[in-house]
Amino acid sequence: MKLTEMEIPTIVSPQEWETARQQLLVKEKALARARDALAAERRRMPWLAVKKNYTFDGPKGKVSLLDLFEGRRQLIVYRAFFEPGVKGWPEHACVGCSMVADQVAHPAHLAARDTTLAFASRAPEKDIKRLKARMGWEFIPWYTITDDFDKDFGVDEWHGTNAFIRDGDDVFRTYFINDRGDEQMGGTWNYLDITALGRQEQWEDSPKGYPQTSPYEWWIWHDEPEPRSETPGQVQLRAYRDSLKAGGK
Repeated sequence: MKLTEMEIPTIVSPQEWETARQQLLVKEKALARARDALAAERRRMPWLAVKKNYTFDGPKGKVSLLDLFEGRRQLIVYRAFFEPGVKGWPEHACVGCSMVADQVAHPAHLAARDTTLAFASRAPEKDIKRLKARMGWEFIPWYTITDDFDKDFGVDEWHGTNAFIRDGDDVFRTYFINDRGDEQMGGTWNYLDITALGRQEQWEDSPKGYPQTSPYEWWIWHDEPEPRSETPGQVQLRAYRDSLKAGGK
């Protein structure tokens, strides 16, 4: 279809274009603040104790739900559909689940916030290994569901993302999204925003005692996955953003 066949917006001058952008920017900032407020409500959601001992098959054999945390405090599990009966099998996973996997950011950034991301489906591990190699998803931990985990957590017939937290060996379900809620998943920020602890930055509205640090100080290069001190440039950027915030912009 040619542009001349479409009902396109008005063509304007640079000044008019900037005016229109500034008008939308007001609404976009309001949306960002509303999104932050919603994430703050998530951090106050009640927790559901996980009583069953769920078992998965992994690259090294049988593992528990607790093992999926990989020693970290939080766990996010995406239920992907890769199994017999799903369109694309055995060469591909569900096309929508594959799009989600394609969008997943490097997990080192979640790990820097004590959070692990994992995928789970019912395909055998040998098929998962083959799929990951074919699609370039080697960095995503991916396990085989062997029991009622999918049924118990609302993902037996449709994809979905569950968030968990642990206190020692005690595991709790803290949040769940599916349908269009999964569309935004893939980026580090969106994953953290659905967790019980959030981004763990000082500007967030979180319950008393939640772990929080200054923004930017925990950012890393994923090939050197250790939190580092702020660089001079980051200090300057933080000071600039703080000045904007203080000015009410």
